[in-house]
Amino acid sequence: QVQLVESGGGLVQPGGSLRLSCATSRSIFSIKAMGWYRQAPGKQRGLVAGITKDGSANYADSVKDRFTISRDNEKNTVYLQMNNLKPEDTGVYYCGAGPSRKLLGIGVTDYLGQGTQVTVSS
Repeated sequence: QVQLVESGGGLVQPGGSLRLSCATSRSIFSIKAMGWYRQAPGKQRGLVAGITKDGSANYADSVKDRFTISRDNEKNTVYLQMNNLKPEDTGVYYCGAGPSRKLLGIGVTDYLGQGTQVTVSS
């Protein structure tokens, strides 16, 4: 049973923007911290942005001031707005839900989506 459903990936030129969405159930969304992970080819998956139930966000240094994570409590959806995309942002982006933002940061998730591909290339 799919618990997290991501959408919004694709191919974009450097400097462009994309918005990723992750929809889940109310029972998960209301009690979990949410985050977005990125796995580049040949590299380990790492958290790029996390957000608490109350909306407090943090970011990996590589995406600060370019990416924004947000959550819509009415739609049970978390978003990742990605601006000024660079080739090094290329990878599979996964949505995760976990006990806390801190634990998401070390890869502890209760739920993990199937991923959506983002390719930044001219």
